[in-house]
Formats: sequence, C-alpha cells, structure tokens
Amino acid sequence: MLEIPESNTIAEQINQNIAGKTIMNVYANQSPHKFAWFFGDPDAYQTLLCGKVIDKAEAISGMVEISADDCRIVFGDGVNVRYFDVGEKLPAKHQLHIEFEDFSSLTCSVQMYGGMWAFRDGEWNDNPYYLAAKSKPSPLSDAFDRAYFDELFQNAKPTISVKAFAAAEQRIPGLGNGVLQDILFNAKLHPKRKLNSLTDGEISALFHSIKQTLLDMTMHGGRNTEKDLFGCPGGYITKLSAKTKGDPCPVCGGDITREAYMGGNVYYCGGCQGN
Repeated sequence: MLEIPESNTIAEQINQNIAGKTIMNVYANQSPHKFAWFFGDPDAYQTLLCGKVIDKAEAISGMVEISADDCRIVFGDGVNVRYFDVGEKLPAKHQLHIEFEDFSSLTCSVQMYGGMWAFRDGEWNDNPYYLAAKSKPSPLSDAFDRAYFDELFQNAKPTISVKAFAAAEQRIPGLGNGVLQDILFNAKLHPKRKLNSLTDGEISALFHSIKQTLLDMTMHGGRNTEKDLFGCPGGYITKLSAKTKGDPCPVCGGDITREAYMGGNVYYCGGCQGN
C-alpha cells in the first residue's frame, strides 16, 4: 500500500524518468476490477489525456498526483504503479495503461482496492481523502510542527488508542497501519495505549518518532515491504512487519506479538512497548 514514504519515492521517480514525455495512448479498465475506481467514464481517458505532456508528480500523503498540461492524474493508496521502458514486458492484467510516444509505459494495477482518477484542473474536488491529503501538512514538512501536532492531540478523544489517533480518520493522511508499526516501536508505545494515559514525555516521543521514522523510510526509498516505480523493494528495513514475523525484538530479543486490532494486524514487543 502506498503510504507517505512510497508516494514520495514514486513521485520523485516519475519526475526523474517520465517528466517531459507525451501521452500517446490510454487504456483504462482493460481488466475490470470491482474495487478499481475512476473519475467519470474510464473510456473517456484516452480523449482526455492523449497528447498531454507530463509536467511533474507530487506526493500528497499516500497518493501520487501527476500534472499533465491542464489535467491531473491521481493514484490512490491501493494502486500498484509501475514504469516499463521500451521492449519490457507489460503485466497481463492492469486497470490503467498509459503509453508514451517513445513507447515506454506506466501501468496501474489494483489488488484489493484503489483509485486511478484523471480529470481537468478544478474539475474534481469532492473526494474526502483527496481533500484531506491536499489540505493537511505532511509529517515530512516543516508545517507539521509540535504546535500542529499538539492541536491534533488535544482535539482527539482522550480515550482512543494511540493507533486510532495516528492512523485513523485521516487525522494524518498517508500515515497508515503499515508505517505505524515502526513509529510506535521507536516511540516505545503499545498500539492500544489510550491517549489519556500518555505522559508528556511519551507524547513528545510519539511526535518525534512520527517525524523521524517517516523521514528515514522516505530517505531509504520506502519500506522493504513495498515496491517502487520499477517493482523493486524499498531500502528501509522494517523492524516490525509481516517480513519480521517470528524474529526476536531487535532491541531486547524478546518475542514480537502480532494480533488483529482495528481492522488490521499490529505488531509490538511486550518488553519494549509495555501495554
């Protein structure tokens, strides 16, 4: 899933490898998927995008937004975005295929769910996830400072858990369950801890861990549990994830617990993160 580190990595790779290319053909919804979402009629994407030149890409939380002349192309967090050079074999199934005049391609595929939205500037503005991503500062930015974080914390219900605070209700867009595991591990906080149980020091640790952990993940090209624009795993080695299941805690050597919580799995060390 695209989260903040991966969207930033892929946006940068698009700018380095695709910016300046002209769109020649667009094939949308060639492999229909119940949970692949488009803006309007996907059959209209060819007319809308053909001849447009890729200007730049930008990470907006867990989404990637591409500017192409007077149009925008947005990929949601569940979309696998891949670039293929001339002559490389394309995937047999995809939900979006953008072919450029030099015959290189950008493809998008959806496993569980995901949006691939193409629209003219100013045409699409009612998706709550997109609006939240555009309007709220990224933890990688200076605008996400301690004062902003404290305001988020004070406005949250004090009896919710740390996981619910950090990774739910688009409070911090692009920070999902995937990156949360290492954020809480580095902050030494159990995912089920209630906000009203945190000390001032623990609140400060959570803020700094959000900033630093996401920066580390981004600087290393995303997590090793996810793929970049070329299908390569990110360079950040996750401490707590499905890849480390069964491994001892990297700090104390104790057992790592995995359990279902709030619609996804959480991983934690009972010794380092308490309860």
